[in-house]
Amino acid sequence: MKSGKRRLRYIVSWMACGSLFPMPLMASSDTLSVWKMEDCMRFAAENSYAVKRQRYETASLKADRDGAIASFFPSVSGSVGAQYSFGRSIDPTTNTYSNVRTFNNSYGLSASLPLFSGGRYVKQWMLASANLQMGKNEVRRLEDEAATNAMQAFADAVYYRETMRLSALKLEESEKNLHKVRREAELGLRGKADIAQFESQVAADDYDLTRQRNLYRTALLTLKQVMNYPVEKDLELDGTLPEIPLTWPVEEAAEIYERAKTSTPAALQAKYRFRAAQLAYKMRIGAMMPDIYLRAGVNTDYIDGYTQSFKKQFRDNMGEYVAVGVNIPIFDGLSRNTALRKSCNDMFVARENENESLRQLRDLIEQAVMDCRGYAKEALQMRLKVESDSLSYRLVLRQYEEGLATPLEVQSRANTLLQSQAEYLQRVWLLEMRRRVVGYYRDGSLY
Repeated sequence: MKSGKRRLRYIVSWMACGSLFPMPLMASSDTLSVWKMEDCMRFAAENSYAVKRQRYETASLKADRDGAIASFFPSVSGSVGAQYSFGRSIDPTTNTYSNVRTFNNSYGLSASLPLFSGGRYVKQWMLASANLQMGKNEVRRLEDEAATNAMQAFADAVYYRETMRLSALKLEESEKNLHKVRREAELGLRGKADIAQFESQVAADDYDLTRQRNLYRTALLTLKQVMNYPVEKDLELDGTLPEIPLTWPVEEAAEIYERAKTSTPAALQAKYRFRAAQLAYKMRIGAMMPDIYLRAGVNTDYIDGYTQSFKKQFRDNMGEYVAVGVNIPIFDGLSRNTALRKSCNDMFVARENENESLRQLRDLIEQAVMDCRGYAKEALQMRLKVESDSLSYRLVLRQYEEGLATPLEVQSRANTLLQSQAEYLQRVWLLEMRRRVVGYYRDGSLY
């Protein structure tokens, strides 16, 4: 009997203290290595389908930028033509009609260079460069988004795994208590009511363990989906609890915001969109101006029927030209004016979106800093509460063994201890996630 009591107290002490501060998990030789939170985040960022798609789209934007650069160079084209005439036609030697067959072969080479286009080509190149910047920044934003989702999924999976383990320990302890009460009832020391109470506790703990196991499996599946990790493979997670900072840095949210608005992808994306809208508006203004272009070319031909050879005709019939043209837009159904007004409105919308993004970023940073400070205090307080609830549970269990407490009190204190342990785990992981978010806004890196 005494050895059973000592074993029971050992289990209670382990459940109350040791289970909250587990040793780091070690991977065996026949399993995968242990995955830390940053490992899962990095894997998710590298294997996200959205990130891969955006990388291809960014490559297309780079091609558009290169094409905009190429528009500054002259366009050169060549032409070759051949014509075979038969029946009644004009004899080129006498300029009279005759019924002869003739063969005409022509060659041409022309070049065109824009001299002035209202700045459209320059703005087109700048717009393509801005779009390329947006594409690269979007890749980074999607990587950070995938990493953030993996961080949340990892914390959920580890949390439910730990609550499942706590539930298993509690079920094991309840079964030992039930076995002990049944033995005492056989000796006439306990009644059937006590047995029924502990049987109810075992059933409730068994149900809670099944529920926590299902929640853990769901959370683990969600993590694999977020990471784009093969579902059929095992994923061993490192569930070591992060350390709780005793003091929080005095850096204020305003200081973090000043760095975040020039480094975070969300803020930069809004800035790039406004810049692109400005350039598009200036391009529409340039479309209202005349186009001036320079053209030059050379052409020659060969006519069958002359006495001269092909080489002599090719040289003697050669002609060159140089031309300067001006294209002045006068009226096109007000399409240019309509496009100009729309692009102006798009620019104003982009500016408001940028202001809204910066305001949201400021609010998110303020909330993240407040959460870190709050969760740090709550985690420390919950750790003290776990210790207090553990001591309270041990005392009421001792009182029950001495006949000074009821099974209902034992059950109530056990449930309170389990709830405190779960809340402590939750606060620690919430603190860890918010701490990483604040570090991301401050330093630009999640892992």
